[in-house]
Amino acid sequence: MERIGWGILGAAWIAGIAVVPAIEASRNGRLVSIASRDPARARELASRHAFARIVESYDAVLEDREVDAVYVPLVNSLHREWTLRALAAGKHVLCEKPLAMNAAEAEEMATAAERAGLHLMEAFMYRFHPRTRGFVESVRDPLYVQARFGFTLDKPADFRMQPSLGGGALLDVGCYTVSVARWIVGEPSAVTARSQMKNGVDVTTSALLEFPGGQTAAVWGSFESAEGQEVAVVTNAAVHRLENPFSSREKPDQYQLMVESFADSITENRPVEIPMSESIANLRVLDRIRESAVAA
Repeated sequence: MERIGWGILGAAWIAGIAVVPAIEASRNGRLVSIASRDPARARELASRHAFARIVESYDAVLEDREVDAVYVPLVNSLHREWTLRALAAGKHVLCEKPLAMNAAEAEEMATAAERAGLHLMEAFMYRFHPRTRGFVESVRDPLYVQARFGFTLDKPADFRMQPSLGGGALLDVGCYTVSVARWIVGEPSAVTARSQMKNGVDVTTSALLEFPGGQTAAVWGSFESAEGQEVAVVTNAAVHRLENPFSSREKPDQYQLMVESFADSITENRPVEIPMSESIANLRVLDRIRESAVAA
């Protein structure tokens, strides 16, 4: 079986604990090169995994002929820049969520991928887990969806608390709640939102989504709550609940399923599982939530 070569742009926490191990364990991928702005972090991560080489810069990863695809786990504000640079270098791109800072950036990235004839996919790993897929597919005629994802983030220096780096609860965890609500119900026709701000970023955002068929969804993301996540769906017949829908630790590994699916899209020249139209639509709703919260 053909194994695609992966390059990693950055030694971010999510790369080290989830995506790099998933690629290493995958049936159709291999780790080729990694670079980080902190070379020591790249060396430390590489020491625990089967990278062919550690290189001195992100550009060196993109110039590596053995790299077929790159994973971009950088801060949100850098997703657009390095995705566009990777596509220009002829590499397929798996980009960490949220794909971009807003829908306009995502549209630009999607256009660049289409013009280059390359695959680009947002790393929404939760959509690959059979447990989550089974839950969503089992729901019939939803009336109301409630989705929450919160935890305590008490590190002011963390990039998620920096406005210039694309911080805030909405982009970090709220994106999941909006994604799953749309997956279950569809595209909202109206959005109302409120945010609790701290040092220029939203630390809690809640929103009410209204849908053309009369359904509603309440979505909530927070950096100042007890840790927890849940999706609840109310129908005429029952209330369906799914705990830990976004970061399930149940086997199979959702990160491995994601990277294998993306690699299959490359080797089999077929569309990616999460198309750009889905990512752009999700960001459009996030944009509307942000605008509504500011207006409030």
